[in-house]
Amino acid sequence: MVPTAPRVLVTRAAHDARRWVADLQHHGIAATALPLIDIAPVQAPALREALEQARRRWSHYRAIMFVSRNAVEHFFEQNEALALAQQAPAAIKTRCWAPGPGTAHALQACGVAPALVDGPPPDAAQFDSEALWGQVAPQIRPGDRVLVVRGAGDPATAGGHGRNWLAAQLAAAGASVQFVAAYERRAPAFQPAQEALARAGASDGSLWLFSSSEALGHLLAWLPDQGWNGAHALTTHPRIAQAARAAGFADVTDCRPTVDDVAASIKSRHEH
Repeated sequence: MVPTAPRVLVTRAAHDARRWVADLQHHGIAATALPLIDIAPVQAPALREALEQARRRWSHYRAIMFVSRNAVEHFFEQNEALALAQQAPAAIKTRCWAPGPGTAHALQACGVAPALVDGPPPDAAQFDSEALWGQVAPQIRPGDRVLVVRGAGDPATAGGHGRNWLAAQLAAAGASVQFVAAYERRAPAFQPAQEALARAGASDGSLWLFSSSEALGHLLAWLPDQGWNGAHALTTHPRIAQAARAAGFADVTDCRPTVDDVAASIKSRHEH
């Protein structure tokens, strides 16, 4: 008898999870959304003002690094993309940095010219700050100003959280680094049906797909009494894999964070 392929629990934020579920189902994989991160626009007036200032001054930076698709979409919300892209385009030379193809595609969808977008090549082993830095380091000169657009955790802070390694490399190269929070990340308001799904997924053979350590942290905080030594995880970065093993997941593998690579990894697990 051919073994049944595992159900995949997609833990990305809701709107991303829906897209991934549809893409995985297109590959013939049973996938269910179980969002472990909630994404929302920044709310505090001070955070909104900082974001608006960054938008108005975007042409003053040598480069703007967007940490994710969410960073792009919230920075360019309400058709800001067209307004920004039309600000004397011949004079604007600001580069837009993306750690992976999803972020790069989001930038182009928001009206940024492809020629202004930098990121790791499609065949890069990983899509992260380290891979991005290998591509953009030659652009930086002492005195350059770089803006990092990222998310704020709970509690939200003006500059947000994440990509500190990249900031350290920029500072060492003589660049001035600023941060702005374009969105907020927080734990969702979990419902009883989601709890039942999560607890079942700890031991029923489901495969947890983790794309961030923060999502894993929310799961552990949500179900502190749940054991995970019978659970299976597929992660999209070695650091997330390390966090999953530390949380007690005994069966953990990682792969590149593209739909095709994730689907291939899932099918490989099933075949073997």
